[in-house]
Amino acid sequence: MAINVQGLTAHACRDLLASREVSSTELTQAYLDRIDEVDGRIQAYLLVDREGALEAAAAVDAKAPDQRKPWEGVPIALKDVLCTKGLETTCASRILKGYVPPYDATVVAKLRQAGLVFLGKLNMDEFAMGSSTENSAYQVTRNPWDCDRVPGGSSGGSAACVAASEAPWALGTDTGGSIRQPASFCGVTGLKPTYGAVSRYGLIAFASSLDQIGPLTRNTKDAAALLDLIAGRDPLDSTSTGLNEPAGIPTRGDLEGLRFGVVSELTGEACDPGVREVFQSAVDAIESVGGVCEPVSLPSVERGVAAYYLIAPSEASSNLARFDGVRYGHRSKHAEDLYEMYIHTRSEGFGAEVKRRIMIGTYALSAGYYDAYYAQAQRTRTLIIKDFEEVFRRFDYVISPTAPSVAFKIGEKVSDPLAMYLNDLCTIPVSLAALPGISIPAGFSAGMPVGLQIVGPHFSEHGILNAAHAVEQRLALDLVPPLEEVCG
Repeated sequence: MAINVQGLTAHACRDLLASREVSSTELTQAYLDRIDEVDGRIQAYLLVDREGALEAAAAVDAKAPDQRKPWEGVPIALKDVLCTKGLETTCASRILKGYVPPYDATVVAKLRQAGLVFLGKLNMDEFAMGSSTENSAYQVTRNPWDCDRVPGGSSGGSAACVAASEAPWALGTDTGGSIRQPASFCGVTGLKPTYGAVSRYGLIAFASSLDQIGPLTRNTKDAAALLDLIAGRDPLDSTSTGLNEPAGIPTRGDLEGLRFGVVSELTGEACDPGVREVFQSAVDAIESVGGVCEPVSLPSVERGVAAYYLIAPSEASSNLARFDGVRYGHRSKHAEDLYEMYIHTRSEGFGAEVKRRIMIGTYALSAGYYDAYYAQAQRTRTLIIKDFEEVFRRFDYVISPTAPSVAFKIGEKVSDPLAMYLNDLCTIPVSLAALPGISIPAGFSAGMPVGLQIVGPHFSEHGILNAAHAVEQRLALDLVPPLEEVCG
């Protein structure tokens, strides 16, 4: 049968398979056809694994219905920062072109064990460094709501893929906002779990104390289901803890008895007027279903961007030292000795933004500057953590816009790193404090999506998802972009 996958959620896919209205092969082929139809304009995928996807789907169809796991046969797409055994993984960088991992990341292994079908690998900012997916070494991904605009980053391919219905859901990663900000720009749901809730084993590291894997989906129910599939303690990742309780399927329809702190520093002049207007409508929606919203101050968050852009590059300068042309990935052919090979390999393999951050991080960690820069940034991080702890003594959750603007034009900020970095103003403090945060669509400004960010205490994913679900139901937005109108 012909399947229209536009706007199809992962739960809807599962229901179609469970009722045997479609086979996994038919569903997978429908998504592959959708990719063929629209990805030439969106450019969300770096690699489409047609043969592998159809083979996996056929294996599901060969099973008796009572032998299938709940999500078996549902397609998914993966950000190209996650190691996939037998499938090229590049981090959108030339330095890893041709690299085929010999193992699966833990989250990939969990999804494979659950029987999900992998459609392919998604574009991103190189090594997850960026807010627009313009830093990919291979292509620029476009926003399905307006193909002249960016999808956000670094998980721009994941967000655009889901928004354009090229997969029902996808995995992204969030270091300083790289799930939530593109979710806001593309009108999808993006969840950054508590640091440690999901194993980072097999995630090619950018900043090890910040990186976290999470879902990008069409709604909160799908986000909760995907989180439960990937979360858990992993002995291969010493920083992983798992969740205190399963996220479960959110069902809450009201917010009676819940208090929301509206972060003053993130809702004023720092945000565009259109974003502020949509955010106020979201606050009204929260109050209309019983939530209490009051202003709250987090004084240290205004220093969050500065602290982040010392801590994250410092960790990156250490993590990316492993890419030297010796063991895997690109190796320069223009070298006469080992030292030259290191220099030429990294010069040829890394893009401009990655080089910029490595240099910033190396400088911040160097003798004579460590205390003035890196150590001071870590002290600021501690202040941000304490600010959030104080707020959560009075409020159940805090809210803000997810991003200070809607998606900007391609090329508009690429030559101004500071303007690009400020796109993460609202999301960075949450990452520095290792807290869970979700972005859900809150409305539109000038025809482009605006996200609402809801943040809770550590390991409060179940509560965050239920609160977000209540707001989602109240807003009831139409979130299928008019792709043919805006992208031709």
